[in-house]
Amino acid sequence: MATRLGPAAEADLITATATTPSPSPSPSTSDSSASSAATAPPVRLWLQPTVIALVVVAAFIGCYVGLQRDPQPHRVPVAVAGQELSGEVRQVLGDSVDVHPVADAATGRVEVERRDVVAALSGRPDSGRLRLEVGGANGLSTTTAVKSLMGAYAHGTGQRLTTVDVVPFARFDSRGLAGFYMAFGVTLAGFALAQNALGLANHLHLRHRFWLLSGASVAIGIVATVIAGPVLGAVPAPVMPMTFTLTLLAAAAAFTTKLLGTYLGPVGVPVATLLLLTVGNSTSGAAIGPDLLPSAARAVSALLPPGAAVRAVTDLSYFHGAQAVQPLTTLALWAVIAAVLVGLRPRLRRRRTHARG
Repeated sequence: MATRLGPAAEADLITATATTPSPSPSPSTSDSSASSAATAPPVRLWLQPTVIALVVVAAFIGCYVGLQRDPQPHRVPVAVAGQELSGEVRQVLGDSVDVHPVADAATGRVEVERRDVVAALSGRPDSGRLRLEVGGANGLSTTTAVKSLMGAYAHGTGQRLTTVDVVPFARFDSRGLAGFYMAFGVTLAGFALAQNALGLANHLHLRHRFWLLSGASVAIGIVATVIAGPVLGAVPAPVMPMTFTLTLLAAAAAFTTKLLGTYLGPVGVPVATLLLLTVGNSTSGAAIGPDLLPSAARAVSALLPPGAAVRAVTDLSYFHGAQAVQPLTTLALWAVIAAVLVGLRPRLRRRRTHARG
């Protein structure tokens, strides 16, 4: 028969139960809790990739969309025949154009074909007509801006303007973007090549990785040239100079990415993404001509490998390589300097180790 406790006894029992110490956890349970706390990933491991991803997307959209939002011509080089016409154009258009006075229309056209200027304006003051010869291969945005500027000048002075494209794009490159896409693709290939080489550091000796980057860069240059040139007919440059140019671009991208990954660790690859694929390609001058870029973007346009490559591709394709020496030198310097610094890394590590010892 069950015995029922009184209210006072029940209260004493409850109090005793509440005040009785709970049994201590077993050693295995304690070790498990400590191990779980010890292996919890630090906040940095979550935060770093998130911040990097946000920086990359912000920079990519900011560069590509922002630079195309409101392009403004700034000192676009234009040859103008005759002192009187040159003075009038300079006075009316101001800093929008950089007037190159020439003796006559023929001289102006030669400067367009050598890419010293992007257009040449000629006409007699008493004829009421002006002739504008543009080098369309300088880019759609640039030639459109020049046509607009000279059209405004002609309208303001009551003259009729005739426009002729003396350096048109190739048949299969109607918008003039083949050079940009080629440079972008080669840069991306060099970047991917170096990213994979960074993962082979424990499997290949440094000299073997150098051979890998160098040999693959040559292969990238050959494949890109053959596809864009002889196969698709979109880039009319000679095969050998174009292969040399794209090989230099691939090597510059590969060794620069390898350099940043070697010295900066995991952050190096995102930095290379920002430098080469984002800033470098967006300021290359293909989608938006360099003379229409903001001052900061214009300053770095020709100094980064993609911008130098686009200039070299255009020069070799349409202007007989007249201005190709400078961009090719830029590409070579990026490739060589980055390769030398990568090669010096083991020596610097040994010196630091000896200094600590």
